[in-house]
Amino acid sequence: MKIPSFLLFFMLSAAAMAQFSEHSYVAELNAFRGNIMLHSPDMHHLITDHPTGTIFSILRKTEGSQEWHSVFNYPEYGGYFLHQDFKNEYLGENYAVGLQYNFYFLKRNLQLKVSQGLAMTTHKHDNETNYKNGAFGTRFMENTNFAVAYSKQDIWKGFGLRAGFLFTHFSNGKIKSPNSGINTYNVDVGVTYEFGKTHEYIPKVDSLKVDFSERVKYNIILRSGVNESYVINSGQKPFFHIATYADKRLNRKSALQFGTDIFLTLSQKEIIKYKSVSYPELEVSPDLDYKRVGVFVGHELFINKLSVETQLGYYLYDELKADGSIYDRVGLKYYFSPKVFAGVGVKTHGFMAEAMEFSIGVRL
Repeated sequence: MKIPSFLLFFMLSAAAMAQFSEHSYVAELNAFRGNIMLHSPDMHHLITDHPTGTIFSILRKTEGSQEWHSVFNYPEYGGYFLHQDFKNEYLGENYAVGLQYNFYFLKRNLQLKVSQGLAMTTHKHDNETNYKNGAFGTRFMENTNFAVAYSKQDIWKGFGLRAGFLFTHFSNGKIKSPNSGINTYNVDVGVTYEFGKTHEYIPKVDSLKVDFSERVKYNIILRSGVNESYVINSGQKPFFHIATYADKRLNRKSALQFGTDIFLTLSQKEIIKYKSVSYPELEVSPDLDYKRVGVFVGHELFINKLSVETQLGYYLYDELKADGSIYDRVGLKYYFSPKVFAGVGVKTHGFMAEAMEFSIGVRL
């Protein structure tokens, strides 16, 4: 989709919503250009030019009607549509839709944008027609974006400007190989337009005095899904990652975690079998234990019923040692009640994804 048609869609969407909106909204249209990160030594043939793209977002402005609005300095939330052209014959173009949050600092001049959604590529890996694409093993995948920008809204008749830096990530979480994924870092500039009713902030001072101190809570969580080893066409296998951990709530926004993981990842069996046969010089026994055990520390950021979880772990037990000793995890959790939650996240080793995990758990 080219910029002129995108701009027309931007204007028509804003005008249409302004006719019936009972809330304040902001529409953003951004264009970006950047570079692909070389996070794997076999990616040189995928980096032939500077990728370009556009992001269109419509977001609702918060005003303080809910407690979390004022706690997070009145963020904006809504949906986004992204198009990125990698300027490479093997990678093609990606499209993505999803959920976006904008957070503000420094008198609302500094904007932090966080978005996550589902992406589709036009050029996935194919053993015959596109075997050089080691980044996208599936047509559909996950997309995550982070941006930091200077933003000035409503400069003239609702129009504003923003400029900053954008990071984009595409990966299928190793649901199917190959899946090196693609990360880009970019410069982006854009225009914003505010519409809807006149916006005003309603501070909820009393809500900030709520005591969020708790005793240590204990969590049990099951994460599952399917993934494939890095051996292409070795087949998708289920995995079961079981964790128990303690967390301590520090304040309204944060809790610290400490716990253990047990990884029952059946695709590890395929790697053991492959290495024992194909690389005899490595002296990998076909009887190696595929199970792994790790310990981790983590942080949970509570927004409303939604929270963002980050964890850093170390393998205490891993006979294969195929991915190093350190692992990490980033994910989203949704609390159906104070004790029951579900989530989705990605377990990685550095920039290399191992599994997209779907989880359910209890907090006692």
